[in-house]
Amino acid sequence: MTQENVSMEKEEIKNSDTDLNDATENKKEENNDENKKEIDLEELKKLCEEHICVECPVKKQMEEEMLRVKADADNFRKRMERDKEQFLKYATEKVLEDIVPVIDNLELGLEHAKKVEACKDIVTGIEMTLNILLSTLKNHGLEQIKTEIGDDFDPNYHEAMAQEEREDMPPGKISLIMQKGYKIKDRILRPAKVMVSKEKEDQKNEN
Repeated sequence: MTQENVSMEKEEIKNSDTDLNDATENKKEENNDENKKEIDLEELKKLCEEHICVECPVKKQMEEEMLRVKADADNFRKRMERDKEQFLKYATEKVLEDIVPVIDNLELGLEHAKKVEACKDIVTGIEMTLNILLSTLKNHGLEQIKTEIGDDFDPNYHEAMAQEEREDMPPGKISLIMQKGYKIKDRILRPAKVMVSKEKEDQKNEN
């Protein structure tokens, strides 16, 4: 190898080392710039939180919106729970409504059977069946509306079918129960159908 070739190789190695050092320095500068950028962003964020975002209208608006969304979600959940509770409470309403006429017929048959001496044993069987049926339905929320002759007429529980003049009771009293009423828990399934007493016309004219 000639002296000239050796000199050229040394020059190439020197140039390579120089390029490598330059690349290393550039990389260090880039890393320093990135670190500086990250530091600047953190400082800016902290400054924003401490001085700017305290009264930032956008932040306040977002917080109010979040509160509204949370309140709406809570109200929706409560409404769903309430609807579910109401559904479970009155889920049997339609079935019980269809059974009430069956009770009416049993009571009507019992009333007529009591007038016949030969039907004494049948009356006992019907009464037992009716009592068991009413007890079972009561477990599912169905109850008869307690109504007695002489009670005050209450439009919340009674349906006036007619009025009749009565001397033995004041006006506005139940004078006859035509059909029993029923309720499911606190909801009226069917009001009791009644006749209501009123003052006689001649007594009204005298007054």
